[in-house]
Amino acid sequence: MAQIITMPRLSDTMTEGVVATWLKKVGDTIKTGDILAEIETDKATMEFESFHDGVLLHIGIQEGQSAPVDSLLAIIGKEGEDISALLSGGNATETKEEKVEETKIVTSSAVEMPAGVKVVTMPRLSDTMTTGTVATWLKKVGDTVKEGDILAEIETDKATMEFESFNAGTLLYIGVQEGDSAPVDTILAILGPAGTDVSGIAANYKVGAVVEAPKAEEVKAVAQEVVVTEQATSGRVFASPLAKKIAQDKGINLSQVKGSGENGRIVKSDVENFSPSAVATPTQAVAEATSAVAAVKPFVPVGEVFQEEIKNSQMRKTIARRLSESKFTAPHYYLTIELDMDNAIASRNMINGLPETKVSFNDMVIKASAMALKKHPQVNSQWREDAMVINHHVNIGVAVAVEDGLMVPVLKFTDQMSLTQIGANVKDLAGKAKSKKIQPAEMEGSTFTISNLGMFGIQSFTSIINQPNSAILSVGAIIEKPVVKNGQIVVGNTMTVTLACDHRTVDGATGAQFLQTFKAFMENPVTMLA
Repeated sequence: MAQIITMPRLSDTMTEGVVATWLKKVGDTIKTGDILAEIETDKATMEFESFHDGVLLHIGIQEGQSAPVDSLLAIIGKEGEDISALLSGGNATETKEEKVEETKIVTSSAVEMPAGVKVVTMPRLSDTMTTGTVATWLKKVGDTVKEGDILAEIETDKATMEFESFNAGTLLYIGVQEGDSAPVDTILAILGPAGTDVSGIAANYKVGAVVEAPKAEEVKAVAQEVVVTEQATSGRVFASPLAKKIAQDKGINLSQVKGSGENGRIVKSDVENFSPSAVATPTQAVAEATSAVAAVKPFVPVGEVFQEEIKNSQMRKTIARRLSESKFTAPHYYLTIELDMDNAIASRNMINGLPETKVSFNDMVIKASAMALKKHPQVNSQWREDAMVINHHVNIGVAVAVEDGLMVPVLKFTDQMSLTQIGANVKDLAGKAKSKKIQPAEMEGSTFTISNLGMFGIQSFTSIINQPNSAILSVGAIIEKPVVKNGQIVVGNTMTVTLACDHRTVDGATGAQFLQTFKAFMENPVTMLA
């Protein structure tokens, strides 16, 4: 289904934007994270990236033209898709589900806006964001705020982003406390001269009311669309979306790049001129991310009832929503099979005996799954109401447990990777996920998912399908136990795997045939090297 992209509001004072440059043209293939256009706001020219995959079907605002916030900017969908109904629908704000009213400041006749006071509202940091959660306030009431200071870290439905102030003043009021959520455009904070009474402004502030423009200088706070990448040293990486994209394509770790932009922000030229130096390995990144001292547990007196309430993060809410949608919309069924792992163990020992080579059993599972998917493409599919999509490319998502929940980094074109390449990529992506350095584009586009709890001693389990995939493979631990071989009871090593399938796309026989092929690869690993 085609997606309407509207003119984003890139600052809380922006009412219209000018398309400075289109970086894509009609007919181009768009991937999540691609830069669509450069948009001039009332503050600066900013890069606008896509949160959708598809083909650019329509451009609503030409280069050099201006248009109000929420007007039709572009349409992304499937190649050849009919978008006449969307175009005839008129104003894009009428079809946009996440429509947000413009922020307006209202003051009663008895309350006037004091000179120098700035009202900062909850920014809309993506085109699908309707509410935001304040993860952390980096300033408190009474603190002096300078231009470029980070006010807060805000969780959206896609990532945690830093919200930067371009105003100088004193933080007089905080409207959304840490852990609390609020709709876009609600009052977030008030800045102004120290000692100014802003109680009347906070009490009379409303969204969508008639504007009486303040005589003071316009609010210049703008959100930098930068995923929070806190390092163990408490440093932060500020980078433009285009710089992030180039760094990803070149395999450059942005934490090693020195920014030359405003407030140290990394821009395109910084990445292009970067000379690689010694950087931390993925293993070190994971170690740093997991070496933090655990929080002190609260004292609970014996015999007393004690409960602790933990606010749900945006990530946790998103996980809950998507898994619920998957469980209650996709008719799941499960197929379980036991594998003889003796040959796999011997093969892995032989491979790991080579210099500077280390392959895990999970890497072998990923490789076998990718090869089996090429032979059974219907398992590598997606369900849509109007059609079933068969993916002839294999992008395997690997579930990774992180502090706040679960992330699924994606190995693109997994079937074309060797075992050692798979191992290196999994370590790199898992390290990024656990150290909060992974980019949204690295978690998009999976066609099949693998979840492995074998390292925790779990022998078998079932997983919920990671939509829009049609299947997910649950991998258990390798167990040494008595088995029957050639009519004799001997000691053997087995592993149980369970395939959860969406019955709308994968029939029972199809799922069983996939598992038989997967079993043949795992029990005879040499066949994966052919």
